[in-house]
Amino acid sequence: MKRGEVTYRRGPLRRRTAASLAAVLAAAALASGCGIRTTSVPVDAGAAPSRVPCRLSSSDVTTRSPDRVSAEVYLVCASQLVTVDRPVTADAVGTDPVAVARALLKEVQQAPPASERRAGFTTAVPAGLRMDPARDGDPAGTLRLSSQPEDLSAEALAQLVCTYAESETLVRDGSVLLGGPGDYPPRGYLCTSQTKSRPGDVATPDAVRLD
Repeated sequence: MKRGEVTYRRGPLRRRTAASLAAVLAAAALASGCGIRTTSVPVDAGAAPSRVPCRLSSSDVTTRSPDRVSAEVYLVCASQLVTVDRPVTADAVGTDPVAVARALLKEVQQAPPASERRAGFTTAVPAGLRMDPARDGDPAGTLRLSSQPEDLSAEALAQLVCTYAESETLVRDGSVLLGGPGDYPPRGYLCTSQTKSRPGDVATPDAVRLD
């Protein structure tokens, strides 16, 4: 084969290689112009679904002793109010309003046990809160707290109102009557669907005027 032929045949090959390289560069530039960028970082598709179940497994349910009964109390879980069953003394389901209120207050203000904490439950009710009897002149069914109800956090007040609303002994005309240590008259508080879904809202629980 003559040397001139070899030189002649390499020319088209180089031109084809250069053309291919130019096409690749042009495609890369076009992709960059369209906002497409390569990255080794995974794309953020949003927050992962919450794994907080707000529900106790069957193995976490406390076995009730013969001298105790079950009562529902409201705790905070995933920014909502959710009920849990607690074994309580007979006082919590009795007919004496003060005894019932004190027994339920004790349950709702105590720190949740490990099984409830694993499920995401917490409580906002302060440990030092007490329940006192009604005063002379208070409407029937009034419960007096050691703190003014409006001085509690919205979550704590919502927990109390909704827990007490589950007891027929503590409800008067659909509301729970709460007062504090001051001279302010008691108010009737309602546990609504909004109270349960948004306990941190300052507008809940709703209060009704007592005439």
